[in-house]
Amino acid sequence: MQMNHKLSAAVAAVLAIQAAPMAFAADDLGIEEVVVTAQRRSENIQDVPIAMQALTSETLSELKVSTMEDFIKYLPSVTTAAMGPGQSNIYMRGLSVGAFGTQGSASIGQWPNVAVYLDDQSTQIPGRNLDVYAADLERIEVLEGPQGTLFGAGAQAGVLRYITNKPKQGVTEGSASASYGTTAHGSNSSKVQAMLNLPLSDKLAMRAVIFNDSRGGYIDNVFSTFTRRATDLGIALRTCNAGTGAGTALPCNVDYSAATPGTVPIDSVAINNAAIEGKDTNPVTYKGIRVGLAYDINDDWKVLVTQTYQDMTTAGVFYQMPVGSEGQTLNEYEVTLFNDGKVHDQFSNTALTVTGKVGSLDLVYSGALLSRHSEQIQDYTNYARGVYGTYYQCTGYSGGSVDKCYTPSSTWHDTTKNVNQSHEFRLSTPTDWKVRGIAGVFWEKRELNDDTEWLYKSVPECTIGGPGSCFKWLDPSAAPKFANSSMNNMGRRNPQTGFFDDFQRTYTQKAFFASADWDIIDSLTLTVGTRYYDIKNAMKGGNLGSFFCKNYQSGPTASTVTGPCGANGTVNGSAPYGSNLDNQDPNTTKVSGFKSRVNLSWRPMDDVLLYATWSEGYRPGGFNRGTKKVLPAADASGPQWQIPYTYESDELVNKELGWKTTFYDNRIQFNGAVYQEEWKNVQTGIFAPQLGFGNLTVSVNGPDYRVRGVEMSLLVRATAGLTVQGSMSYNKSELTNDPVFINNVVGSPGFGQPILTGVGAGGVVPIRNVFGAKGQSLANSPKIQGNVRARYEWTMGDYDYYWQAGFAHQSESKPSPASISQNAMPSWTVVDASAGVSKGNWSVELVGSNLGDVNRSLFTSASQFIETQVPQRPRTLELQIGYKFKD
Repeated sequence: MQMNHKLSAAVAAVLAIQAAPMAFAADDLGIEEVVVTAQRRSENIQDVPIAMQALTSETLSELKVSTMEDFIKYLPSVTTAAMGPGQSNIYMRGLSVGAFGTQGSASIGQWPNVAVYLDDQSTQIPGRNLDVYAADLERIEVLEGPQGTLFGAGAQAGVLRYITNKPKQGVTEGSASASYGTTAHGSNSSKVQAMLNLPLSDKLAMRAVIFNDSRGGYIDNVFSTFTRRATDLGIALRTCNAGTGAGTALPCNVDYSAATPGTVPIDSVAINNAAIEGKDTNPVTYKGIRVGLAYDINDDWKVLVTQTYQDMTTAGVFYQMPVGSEGQTLNEYEVTLFNDGKVHDQFSNTALTVTGKVGSLDLVYSGALLSRHSEQIQDYTNYARGVYGTYYQCTGYSGGSVDKCYTPSSTWHDTTKNVNQSHEFRLSTPTDWKVRGIAGVFWEKRELNDDTEWLYKSVPECTIGGPGSCFKWLDPSAAPKFANSSMNNMGRRNPQTGFFDDFQRTYTQKAFFASADWDIIDSLTLTVGTRYYDIKNAMKGGNLGSFFCKNYQSGPTASTVTGPCGANGTVNGSAPYGSNLDNQDPNTTKVSGFKSRVNLSWRPMDDVLLYATWSEGYRPGGFNRGTKKVLPAADASGPQWQIPYTYESDELVNKELGWKTTFYDNRIQFNGAVYQEEWKNVQTGIFAPQLGFGNLTVSVNGPDYRVRGVEMSLLVRATAGLTVQGSMSYNKSELTNDPVFINNVVGSPGFGQPILTGVGAGGVVPIRNVFGAKGQSLANSPKIQGNVRARYEWTMGDYDYYWQAGFAHQSESKPSPASISQNAMPSWTVVDASAGVSKGNWSVELVGSNLGDVNRSLFTSASQFIETQVPQRPRTLELQIGYKFKD
């Protein structure tokens, strides 16, 4: 409370300052030039015929943003499926079919369609975009629309580039800042950051930055019990299926969404979370260091080496639950969890850049090695409410009587190790040639090892003299089916592990690219670019589950069958549940081809650029976790669809008209673009056990989408001290085809015919619109996004002052294309403001974020078997003191 009073006093002091008359130099009225490298050469952003935005180091400092969560709201046409720090998916222009969460995403997720770069290093992996802390950045560039020609596969919908500040020769400069802040409904935060640039000789310079940002939590884990209920789907279905035979779990006519009540076993363990309940359970800490060394060999040749290390640690979860685990209504920022959660995400990146001259041509080599390790543990207790929860947690379940249910407490653990290596050589001509060009070769390899375990099995493992119903344990090394598997962990798993994914994915891309600009006349330029790519995608390892590894015995007779699941080939008449992808054909795919871009730009006058663009984007396909015949025919004639081994690349074609204009002696900039994007054969994940698709997420191709949109930005230097700027986008997305599943089971009665119905948990169910109905919009695709901010600066005596205010708005969107309106994520508007004073090298600033304390869902999900909503961080107030010098 004392700190809150101090912050309030600081606010009053800053806002009470009155501006005195002052004089400005004439050139202070002009908008400062922003230099970008979106076309792999340095140029004014107003000369780049691409829809793009750049948050410069000055802008990042003014906005007081440090993480993706902070700055994404100031980028119209950019959205995230925000699940917490280090757990976000980035989308541009609404090109998203939704996200399933981070559990197992490295194994089953599609490659992102927005490329995230740290300088010249591609970093993205499925489900976990690299959350780079924005310390001492030169700028963040956002390139919208397909950028496949210069940035390759993964830049299908656009590119987000973190560009770091490089060492400066002959300059000694540094800065340091410290801040302390409060969070409404939560705990306090603190942050320190320092930068130093030193010339070590007349040719060698070093630049280093270090930071530690600890943000207080605001999600409360409130007391709750967890008891079995008659409407738990497994109990309802189990009661319906009593006596159908050991090892079976047949569907019956039960309403899956509101199951007919069953019979809860009298001996059912109930639990509570008293041991871990608490307030502000989701703190996050970012800490790291980056060191760069620049050596000028001579006037033409330069070498830069950069080493980056970042460590991010979180506790708890970053979502709230509208309804608790017992069906009780919860307040904002509350959850009912029964196990502690955490995320530990660390990465190290080593980069080498060499620039030089080959005759009159500029040569650049860039190579980098990124090593990333993340570990996540989260509560999964609500799995007990699902169809299969009682199978893993109760004796019997089918065949014998259900006489006992063990603890429903469960978790999931995800360990991901990722290594990205890339090398690129490129040559470019001088920028003053009438015909200019750039050409290069590129090679990259991504290795992604993922081990995700779902620990929801509480029925004990079999021992001599054990219970009458028990599980054989999971040990892939003991099962002949997995003898040659490339799993990361071939050992015996935790006794509570009911299912695990353990895969090694590799992705290798070779590419050649070229782009040429031809000045047809002084004011008219034609740009043509293409990229040839050759991609190899592979996936090995396997998944293994305890299904069909449960021994059923009626009465008190002790189990006498022990050992690992699948050691003797079969249990209960079925092979071990799961797939060994080392034995799958194919487990490697190759794709090659060309992706191109054509652009015509025209300068009718010096301060006006008009352009038209046609461009293509792409990303590679991937693999499913083996095959299993699913979707039984409604007429009981047998299976009618089988999960495909692979899914294919999807492709994007963009048509765009844009403008970049400057008016009134460079005091007004007005830029914009209108576009139409056609997204074909889109990769889509399906998790629909209620429709008979099984209990695994499946990726397929099929939907086609169209996005028509417009985006605009306006920057006005209204007076010498006042700058006003804003940007907005409007995107209308729709499903343009009516995709259906085709019977792919050879020999079945309906082979080759459309599938319109299947047998799910509720009997015969329609599956015509699994992807949504024709005309429905994409996920995470709000129609309207926008932001406006104003900054006023003035000097009085020896002091410089400023205030800044802004707001950001996003309209309603859906978590998936097929979501109904009740699941929509509502619109929101947040307001931020700051004010400060500086004298000489020192500054003091007060920063407020989400001043209206808005709580709206940024991402709504049911992947934890209960609805969760990720809210904005509540209102924060922060006091920051800074010092900087330059010699």
